[in-house]
Amino acid sequence: MNKFEVILLISPEISNSILKDNLKNFEEIIKNDEGTIKNTEDWGLRDLSYDILNFKKAFYRYYQLEIDGNNIQKITRNMNQNDNIIRHLFIKVDEHQELPTKLNYEKN
Repeated sequence: MNKFEVILLISPEISNSILKDNLKNFEEIIKNDEGTIKNTEDWGLRDLSYDILNFKKAFYRYYQLEIDGNNIQKITRNMNQNDNIIRHLFIKVDEHQELPTKLNYEKN
């Protein structure tokens, strides 16, 4: 199993219930691919550094995962089909950073 840190940027125009459904769907995909979610942080609605699909803000969600690296392409394809997820980033790490992250404490 490889260790990954994942950041999802989710559309700011969706309701709270749709946001929760999208996050639950992502977590189920990870579990179905025999991965485990070690930790997660909700970074909330934050400004984007640059506009993405005409959005100036996005909901940020941070995950620490352990999953086989071969499954990442499959998960990425699934993320690309979800219109509510405007960006995602998977980063392979040797060790997960200690939580809570500094970004979790920053004020908007």
